[in-house]
Amino acid sequence: MTQTLCQLENPDAFIRRHIGPDIEQQQQMLHQIGASDLSTLVASIVPENIQLAASPLQLPPASEHQALSELKAIAAKNLRFKSYIGMGYSAVHTPPVILRNLLENPGWYTAYTPYQPEVSQGRLEALLNFQQVTLDLTGMDVASASLLDEATAAAEAMAMAKRVSKRKHANKFFIAKDVHPQTIDVLKTRAETFGFELVIDDAERACDHHDLFGACLQYCGSQGQLHDYRPLIASLSEQGVIVSMAAEFMALVLLESPGKLGADIVFGSSQRFGVPMGYGGPHAAFFATKEAFKRAMPGRIIGVSRDVQGNTALRMAMQTREQHIRREKANSNICTSQVLLANIAGMYAVWHGPQGLMRIAQRIHRYTQILALTLQQQGLKLRYAQWFDTLTIEVADKNAVLQRAKQQHINLRTDLPNAVGITLDETTQRADIVTLVEVLLGRELSLDFAQQDVAACQQSIIPEGLRRNDAILAHPVFNRYHSETEMLRYLHKLERKDLALNQAMIPLGSCTMKLNAVAEMLPITWPEFAELHPFCPTHQAAGYLQMIEQLSEWLITLTGYDALCMQPNSGAQGEYAGLLAIRRYHESRQQGQRYICLIPASAHGTNPASAQMAGMEVVVVACDAQGNIDVEDLRSKASEAGENLSCIMVTYPSTHGVYEQTIREVCEIVHQHGGQVYLDGANMNAQVGITTPGHIGADVSHLNLHKTFCIPHGGGGPGMGPIGVKAHLAPFVPGHSVVSSTLLTEQGAVTAAPFGSASILPISWMYIRMMGGEGLKQASSIAILNANYIATRLAPAYNILYSGPDGRVAHECILDIRPIKERTGISEMDIAKRLIDYGFHAPTMSFPVTGTLMVEPTESESLVELDRFITAMLAIRQEIEQVANGVWPLDDNPLVNAPHIQQELLTDWSHPYSREVAVFPTATDNKYWPTVKRLDDVYGDRHLSCSCVPISDYQ
Repeated sequence: MTQTLCQLENPDAFIRRHIGPDIEQQQQMLHQIGASDLSTLVASIVPENIQLAASPLQLPPASEHQALSELKAIAAKNLRFKSYIGMGYSAVHTPPVILRNLLENPGWYTAYTPYQPEVSQGRLEALLNFQQVTLDLTGMDVASASLLDEATAAAEAMAMAKRVSKRKHANKFFIAKDVHPQTIDVLKTRAETFGFELVIDDAERACDHHDLFGACLQYCGSQGQLHDYRPLIASLSEQGVIVSMAAEFMALVLLESPGKLGADIVFGSSQRFGVPMGYGGPHAAFFATKEAFKRAMPGRIIGVSRDVQGNTALRMAMQTREQHIRREKANSNICTSQVLLANIAGMYAVWHGPQGLMRIAQRIHRYTQILALTLQQQGLKLRYAQWFDTLTIEVADKNAVLQRAKQQHINLRTDLPNAVGITLDETTQRADIVTLVEVLLGRELSLDFAQQDVAACQQSIIPEGLRRNDAILAHPVFNRYHSETEMLRYLHKLERKDLALNQAMIPLGSCTMKLNAVAEMLPITWPEFAELHPFCPTHQAAGYLQMIEQLSEWLITLTGYDALCMQPNSGAQGEYAGLLAIRRYHESRQQGQRYICLIPASAHGTNPASAQMAGMEVVVVACDAQGNIDVEDLRSKASEAGENLSCIMVTYPSTHGVYEQTIREVCEIVHQHGGQVYLDGANMNAQVGITTPGHIGADVSHLNLHKTFCIPHGGGGPGMGPIGVKAHLAPFVPGHSVVSSTLLTEQGAVTAAPFGSASILPISWMYIRMMGGEGLKQASSIAILNANYIATRLAPAYNILYSGPDGRVAHECILDIRPIKERTGISEMDIAKRLIDYGFHAPTMSFPVTGTLMVEPTESESLVELDRFITAMLAIRQEIEQVANGVWPLDDNPLVNAPHIQQELLTDWSHPYSREVAVFPTATDNKYWPTVKRLDDVYGDRHLSCSCVPISDYQ
């Protein structure tokens, strides 16, 4: 048969590569579940009153090469000036061995959050390295595995200070004037919802203010001034004030640790350790505190524990999923950290080691000394005498200086009265110093670097009392892997310990672990996207702004909203930002008394935590026996709240894996009582192209771009959580105090950068562009088909807890293990660990219902992989029956002893099942070997340690 030109051009090739089952396999699956065709299946599951006739996005699909070509043309509109703006962002050299083997490696970027530590030992070790770097440089006792960015870390520090302060009646928080402006912006936003009073003043006046519960100081001020805060911290501490200090990794290589200065909390950005600026992110923030405050820390802590055989093993310790457990009583709503970026920063320290880092930091400081000395010799005045890498230079004709800088394709900091700011970095060269001198002087100058270097060596810019004297990074891991060969093998060794999407399906319900295509990932390391400073003039970011605007328009169409804010850099931040918009909207209508947030009992734990952060009171709405929102209870709770009702937070399809038939009615009830509807976008992968939150009746949603729209999870971050809103909420989404743009409002910020983690947005742009509108609808439909195929195949062996009126599920299903445990003693934990022996990551365990496993296959998994998972689950069910029938004892069987590791094969085998059953329950090819047995959580809870263990413990 002769094909047409359109068929030969094959524009939908990517769709067929992204979607796992081909047409023939889809037909097999449809036959298996008793459905005639895909559209009929979807129509029977999704309530008719919310279905769309076609995908709302009229965008044709593009091939990989076509989409890359289009995006490359957009990226070319970005102007790559040299940026000396500073303010927490600097140019870097990402070591190529880390770029290729970590950042660009799917074995690292497609892994999931390490909730199953036995299949996560590699990235857990990498994160432990990051924590060790944090501890060494900050001088604190306990460090976390990263937060979202420096400004949000400051906000977390403020909230933590209130939690641990003994001055319970104090309600003021002090901020030094020279803290970065974007940090102050985010602190203002967070303080507003917590009801804190902020005092912003010169640091030396902090003790003049009364009723402080905490203070935020910056070690190297935003304009470069280096502070010895020992006396001030001592005075504040004596008054019972909790002192948090913003610091910076590279400066701390040379400076005395904040811990020795007396700080209670230390935070900052690790961006300078090898992570590109990327127009603002993603960048891992570090966070550390004193031992006494460890249980009040936000985020995640990686702890050293042991497995059941006593071998050293790592796990997420305190704070693990604590927002799901404690809900509105959680320390924070943080769900994602920045694991991939923290791993890059930690590996940067491993690669360079203490000597290499010292050389880089000293070189930056020496160049700054030479620049300062030269300018002073030529009659220019520096505003401050003590600094690390940042100079504030007073200039007579600022406009002329800036014009010369523009001609040289240089960005200086421009927001300082009668002065400009210059921050140097590891990419600075001698020629750059010459150019900067000429820009500032307005004339050429012959610069003798050798002579200036000698003069600079005789200077003492950093005072003796602030120079670091103690050794850093003495652990062997930072002193061993300095050759390309050794570093490559170390990264590969860690990667092999983990289970990621490059090896097997990760069937996690509610987390949508789907393909992150290489074509989507390629643009994030293009220099046109990677090198831009987030505060550069907007005309230099024309490509970024075009890409962001285009992506926003597509997402607006796909959600049925009127506007979109791209700032929140995680799903949890999106929730917070959406609730802030609702709060601000009510206040604009003189209805500030609306503070009650209704949340169904089935909701994600981040929902009540976010509501609490937004200053709302949570009222729980019951669910019925089928897992749906109890409409009558909702009606009663909404009526009871009356004029105090702010909103409801719902997830759709529900967290129970069902398209609730009453969702329109739920929206109408809340609107009748003057409330707004927040629709959690966690399950958008079952909506795209089929329905929209706006069509359903919602007012605001966050979108997990790291789920539905293919930004990879990165082992637990990065993420992006932009919010879509109806027109009446559009004026109330976050803005930014540093950057002005038509894409931003005048409201306060929720994250440090105006467009959040902008450098990963090309991933979602590429995904949507290559899929097109109908391709996206097809993806959602296949996700539903795959889930129903699994549910149908497993239903004879496992009870499917919830389903719709026709017995179907949405895009995920919940397997109820409670009856099995009651009858046999085998738990969902045992099944989860046994799946490791079969080569699978476990489904989501005990959420949203204790004693269950929630399975979400996504559209990316082929029929072969789905059948492999089903075969494993059915085989495990037979193994459970062996226990129930007494063939294997309850305390010694393949399930309770799982996972099995290689070393066990070398020991005397005394189990009532064979070695082959233990480690090769199915095929022997492509075997995944976990490196540790099941972890001893009780031991880990009792012996918290978040620093590197001796290297001998790993051998």
